[in-house]
Amino acid sequence: MGRSKARSRRAPTAMVMASVSATTVGLGFVCVSTAADAQTRLPGLVVTAPSPVVRSAPPPGQAAPATGQSVEPTIAAEPPAGIAVIEDDAFVAVTVATERELLANTGPTITSTLADKSGITGSTFAPGANRPIIRGLDSYRVRVQENGIGSHDVAALSEDHGVPIDPFSAERVEVVRGPATLRYGSQAIGGVVAVENGRIPMFIPPKGFKGEIKGGLSSADMGRDGAFQVTAGSGNVAVHVDAFRRRTFDYDTPQGQQPNSFVDSKGVSAGMSYIWAKGFFGVAWTRYESLYGIPGGEALEHRPRIDMVQDKVTSKGEWRVRDYGIEAIRLWLGSTRYAHNEVVFEEAEAIDIVGTRFTNREHEARAEVQHLPVLTALGELRGAAGVHWGRKRQAGFGVGEPVDGLLDPAARQTMVAGFLFEELEVTKRLRLQAAGRIESNHADGTGVEDPLVATDAAQFSRSFTPLSGSLGLLYELPLGVVARVTAQHTERAPDIGELFSKGVHEATETFEIGNPNLRVETAQTIEFGLKRAKGAFRFDAGVFHTAYDGFIFKSFTGRQCDDELVSCGAGTELDEVVFAQRDATFTGAELNGELDLARFGRGHFGVSGQYDFVRARFEDGVNVPRIPPHRVGAGLYWRDPTWLARVYALTALRQDTISSLDARDTATNGYTLLNAELAYTFKPGSNDPLDTTMTVGIRGDNLLDDDVRNHVSFKKDEVLQPGRSFRLFGSIKFN
Repeated sequence: MGRSKARSRRAPTAMVMASVSATTVGLGFVCVSTAADAQTRLPGLVVTAPSPVVRSAPPPGQAAPATGQSVEPTIAAEPPAGIAVIEDDAFVAVTVATERELLANTGPTITSTLADKSGITGSTFAPGANRPIIRGLDSYRVRVQENGIGSHDVAALSEDHGVPIDPFSAERVEVVRGPATLRYGSQAIGGVVAVENGRIPMFIPPKGFKGEIKGGLSSADMGRDGAFQVTAGSGNVAVHVDAFRRRTFDYDTPQGQQPNSFVDSKGVSAGMSYIWAKGFFGVAWTRYESLYGIPGGEALEHRPRIDMVQDKVTSKGEWRVRDYGIEAIRLWLGSTRYAHNEVVFEEAEAIDIVGTRFTNREHEARAEVQHLPVLTALGELRGAAGVHWGRKRQAGFGVGEPVDGLLDPAARQTMVAGFLFEELEVTKRLRLQAAGRIESNHADGTGVEDPLVATDAAQFSRSFTPLSGSLGLLYELPLGVVARVTAQHTERAPDIGELFSKGVHEATETFEIGNPNLRVETAQTIEFGLKRAKGAFRFDAGVFHTAYDGFIFKSFTGRQCDDELVSCGAGTELDEVVFAQRDATFTGAELNGELDLARFGRGHFGVSGQYDFVRARFEDGVNVPRIPPHRVGAGLYWRDPTWLARVYALTALRQDTISSLDARDTATNGYTLLNAELAYTFKPGSNDPLDTTMTVGIRGDNLLDDDVRNHVSFKKDEVLQPGRSFRLFGSIKFN
């Protein structure tokens, strides 16, 4: 954020691994034809992570529709208790947030919905800047994407930077770990958060039109939000329009109101697709704007805020060739302009000033070719090969009075990669998978040769060639239990922020200095899991172990800096942080389960539970900073075709396993979040020509009004999370 007057003065200035084009993991879509009046559905496609292979053979007794019929995706039903979707055909753990869960979400970010799921938490730096943390990993190791294209922001550079994707824009969010991340590049080594929506139409609606209106009210922050989306089509063309608006005020905590915790955001998107019997190709434009406050620290005096805007153009398509040895060809494209100003209020002049401005200009493209099945002596072989290209130019610079910006405008990075996935169905019970990726990564920028020596920055040019591969085995045991074993070797190229940062990071009150001599970060991971996706007892349990060679992290040197690089070692205001590398190990476990106990009325009564933990240490036994605590949860639910009632408690234990490398990594007391939800879904009339479906509900969060301090947050000692809150939500769908 911008610096206070006491430090400097500035002049005022102006302000999965699954084929995402085709599907998200475990669910699929089919290419469509042009007859808008036909309503026949193709069989649901099965996609198995980490392969983008799409299987489209119809189930027994069901034939594929003839050419010329219009179809739409086969979408899975909501999870029984709204807590987890357990994929029965995935090589890796896949966490899913459904559309109804996103509707009931009380927060302004997609992380707010995911943070109570096993293995996932949020940075909670600010309500508008809550980045996902997966298995203790965040920033440069977690990729957030929308319809297969990265979010193209600067969220990884700083904890106070938000991700420009609103929950109302999502129809489904998936979190994929492990080998499934290979497809998206070395910056996805920790996981992929994949947001899917219909902004690029992939089919003609069966009745030529479908839409939705949704919104909600929340009590703790006096929030209100709303959104609509419409998709219409005829002949070979489908169009889509959506928009949202969200506004929340400073939220209440058990200790009073949290100053400067407001969010005011809005967005609009328009897309169009050309659709034919064997495929589609579409393009969409999206604009996202958000103004949000940063609580804690100087919140009362200077009211630090971030004013963000992003324009993005994305495109995707698929052609089902089914000839010449090719099953399908898929394509994704994206181009983005992003900028935000970090604004503070100068009381002496009674004006707002911009302390720092961040920009990002980013482009991305990916193409895949899936080959037709090949019958071998060992079984049926399916696979796909693809290429991936990306280029970004980021900057973070001071405005007004001279100051060292976090990232020089000359910093840029280019990536070109090729990847291959193959899946072998040995028997009906046994499947094997192998995947590989080779990447060329080139970074240019100005950096400091020795971060501990206060010298002028020089121009650097670094090239890396990360090589990654994975193997997986999936075996169906009796009683519908599926066992999985995966092993992967993953390499990650350092990001330009880790290489070339050299300036003020106001969000954490640090002066960060990158290391242009960083080498490729390597991780060796093995994971075991058991899951049962159907029946009265459903569960997904897994354990993992990752050994890092050259784990890149922020190291506090114990020295102080002021506003400029030359002040480091003799300053008094900011903690000096340098990017360094050490070997490290991460070990953890995740468990989700549901049990339908008995029938009650027209529905089922049951219990659910979860557990997760991660332990992370460097080679000398020193703990990695800010690792999430153990969490355990349990709940009761009742569900029938129209009602869902649920009470759930999630307890985070005291976290006193802290790091000696960061004086700010202090112990955190445990807390319990008691949440409850009641929702009703119904059709208002049997003769409704629009086939309307309505949902209304109420959700309560932190009903015990417990003091919640998130251990992984840089702000945990000065910012409490929201107290008791209620949300009234609803939606109207037209199909």
